[in-house]
Amino acid sequence: MRRRVLLAATAVLALSACGSPADSTAAAQPRLLAFTGRTLDGTAYDAATLAGKPTILWFWAPWCATCASEAMSIADLHDEYGDRLNILGIAGLGGNAEMHEFVSDLEVGKVTHLDDEAGDIWRRFGITEQSTYVILDRDGRQVVASYLDDLQLTRQVRALVA
Repeated sequence: MRRRVLLAATAVLALSACGSPADSTAAAQPRLLAFTGRTLDGTAYDAATLAGKPTILWFWAPWCATCASEAMSIADLHDEYGDRLNILGIAGLGGNAEMHEFVSDLEVGKVTHLDDEAGDIWRRFGITEQSTYVILDRDGRQVVASYLDDLQLTRQVRALVA
């Protein structure tokens, strides 16, 4: 009797682990990429599209001198690793017109940027200051959440895309 109960319990656990196709789709989307927003131009954006590649989330503000100094590195990383790496700028702490000006003046328009003037995405990631990077590996696991200088950022990227 005890053996039958154990076998039945094992079978139930095995079947429940299989899941349905919908369950496997949900599992394929990393929890950290389960957010949406709007680009600077107002187009809807779903971060789930970033799944499967290492990802840099760059939290910046349009008036931030540190953020401005990082723009060239972001553009260079996009040019060098763009086929193997996602980069998403998440602008906050300023207005949309200033965000557009920042992107244009600093020539980081090849990178997608979200307008998070309301701070929803910043709060979701616990961001309290700019410039902060949240870096996710290809499985959507967070490996960094902090300020990084250019050399530290490049080192992280090289390790993730190797």
